Amino acid sequence: MSNQKKRNFQIEAFKHRVVVDPKYAEKTWSILEHAIHEIYNHNASGLSFEELYRNAYNMVLHKFGEKLYSGLVATMTAHLKEISKSIEAAQGDLFLEELNRKWNDHNKALQMIRDILMYMDRTYIPNTHKTPVHELGLNLWRDNVIHSSKIQSRLLSMLLELVHRERTGEVIDRGLMRNIIKMLMDLGSSVYQEDFEKPFLEVSAEFYMGESQKFIECCDCGDYLKKAELRLNEEIERVTHYLDVKSEVKITNVVEKEMIANHMMRLVHMENSGLVNMLLDDKYEDLGRMYNLFRRVPNGLSTIRDVMTSHLREIGKQLVTDAEKLKDPVEFVQRLLDEKDKYDSIISQAFSNDKTFQNALNSSFEYFINLNNRSPEFISLFVDDKLRKGLKGVSEEDVEIILDKVMMLFRYLQEKDVFEKYYKQHLAKRLLSGKTVSDDAERSLIVKLKTECGYQFTSKLEGMFTDMKTSQDTMQGFYASHPELTDGPTLVVQVLTTGSWPTQPSITCNLPAEMSALCEKFRSYYLGTHTGRRLSWQTNMGTADIKATFGKGQKHELNVSTYQMCVLILFNNADRLSYKEVEQATGIPASDLKRCLQSMACVKGKNVLRKEPMSKDIGEDDAFFVNDKFTSKFYKVKIGTVVAQKESEPEKQETRQRVEEDRKPQIEAAIVRIMKSRRVLDHNNIIAEVTKQLQSRFLANPTEIKKRIESLIERDFLERDNNDRKLYRYLA
Repeated sequence: MSNQKKRNFQIEAFKHRVVVDPKYAEKTWSILEHAIHEIYNHNASGLSFEELYRNAYNMVLHKFGEKLYSGLVATMTAHLKEISKSIEAAQGDLFLEELNRKWNDHNKALQMIRDILMYMDRTYIPNTHKTPVHELGLNLWRDNVIHSSKIQSRLLSMLLELVHRERTGEVIDRGLMRNIIKMLMDLGSSVYQEDFEKPFLEVSAEFYMGESQKFIECCDCGDYLKKAELRLNEEIERVTHYLDVKSEVKITNVVEKEMIANHMMRLVHMENSGLVNMLLDDKYEDLGRMYNLFRRVPNGLSTIRDVMTSHLREIGKQLVTDAEKLKDPVEFVQRLLDEKDKYDSIISQAFSNDKTFQNALNSSFEYFINLNNRSPEFISLFVDDKLRKGLKGVSEEDVEIILDKVMMLFRYLQEKDVFEKYYKQHLAKRLLSGKTVSDDAERSLIVKLKTECGYQFTSKLEGMFTDMKTSQDTMQGFYASHPELTDGPTLVVQVLTTGSWPTQPSITCNLPAEMSALCEKFRSYYLGTHTGRRLSWQTNMGTADIKATFGKGQKHELNVSTYQMCVLILFNNADRLSYKEVEQATGIPASDLKRCLQSMACVKGKNVLRKEPMSKDIGEDDAFFVNDKFTSKFYKVKIGTVVAQKESEPEKQETRQRVEEDRKPQIEAAIVRIMKSRRVLDHNNIIAEVTKQLQSRFLANPTEIKKRIESLIERDFLERDNNDRKLYRYLA
């Protein structure tokens, strides 16, 4: 097969001429024209579509395509003019039904005509760049029916009238509306837009402008938003039923602009029902509705956010500056937490957990918490209260929740180092008095602080726990080496590492003889087992349990401070002691002694002593006696020391001074770190960098930074540039 030559085929033209009947085109066209008339007159059942197709095919083949095309245009135009007249004649609501019916008829006719003229559609029309049959039929319908002078305006007004009726609560024929709107869309997007959509949007804007004015005058904010939401949903539903999908954005924009954007400020500030009232009354549903509606318009959410922020800052400012509310630190912090919980709940339930609202909430809290420079102290007192007694019987999960909330407030503090100072003092008291509810809770909080601020922040706090554990082992060793001490008073010593604990300069009081002897034995034991160490007694931080017998032989065990023990032991050898005698015998500082006596003589239920004359305060001329009439339903009685929960003014100044001193080396270290890496830097950039580096602990004061720079220059760490005095160089 492969060896055979390939044959080339050629098709040759007829040798003789084919003669066409001169009247062929006229005859054939008249057949086709008659068929078109019959189709439009609903008599198509008697037609032979095969024959008609062949006739149209032959006309195109014999170059009579132009005649066929122009004949089609003329015939269809004539029919459509007749149709137009019958539609015009329809009365009232029948007008749209007639239009719809005729449109359906025209579409069916067009389908049949296109089938007959398919060959022309495929060959002649593309070659001559004419409009295809189906598109031609639509264009002719548009020009002769829809755009006829008597139909166009009537059609628009009837469509808008139906929409208006539906908006005012009437039920309309949505199916008919859908068909008419679909017809306009089929005629081309420009027809739909120009003949219906643009006027529809204009009329809608007018309608909603009027309606919004009416609603806003008579409704409160919540009701108005309900109506606006309802209208918006109605328009979206209307689009799904009978409008073009692309119209949804346009009509919703109209509703949003007229009902929301134009009235935003009035709505949020509406008297007795605006945004602030919703926030105060926890109206989650209304707030959620406002959020969802306002997010649809430009600057909507920022308007809500700004009003919420200013309201939050206002109530926060009142909270932290109201002297009445600052009397109880625990209550003060609880109010802050309640406020935070309230707004967290609003943001999660009503504002879709919007991050921008969360940020606004955080910045507001940070703003007003730092307006009160005692916030770090109060937060530490709150923790102290919870970890002493407030968490008894609370599950571990709830403890974690409370600690997390405290950490959240801690993050807002600019002066975290001040919190650390107070926290350390309070933790020391809890550990030494054994009053902490749970070691796990204490450690959990330290881990959280460590995560937040780094190892530096908590290393000393962890050292305090280590000391407590080591002290237990030391006491076991002490008693093991002194078995003779099992009878008589029992001594428990906590050995504290100087750097880790917030110890004050100790003023030792005169301990009772038997205790003093025990202390000396412990000193000898400890210094014998640890070389190179010094011990100094912190009697102001100790506690004691003593057994007492009162008037009628009533016995109690009293839990007292070391100072109180020293005072009470004096009454073993005396019935009456004056203030001066007690002061001389014990050597306790006057301020501490007065508090100590006040707690034992002036507190109802704890008054193991009585004083003359009776008064709330202790005077230097007072005399003290054992209160033989003392009774208590408990065998063990704890006698606390009368102490201001908050610091006194001098103590506050002292703490502040210690904090300022501690900051100096940190600021210097930051300056040296920055200059070491940058080598040369101007004054403003050093201030900015140092502030940024230290902001996790405290807000550095630019004046203090400047002083530290001067100090470093004096000590030859830095030097000023000779030409530019604001430029610093690092000296290696």
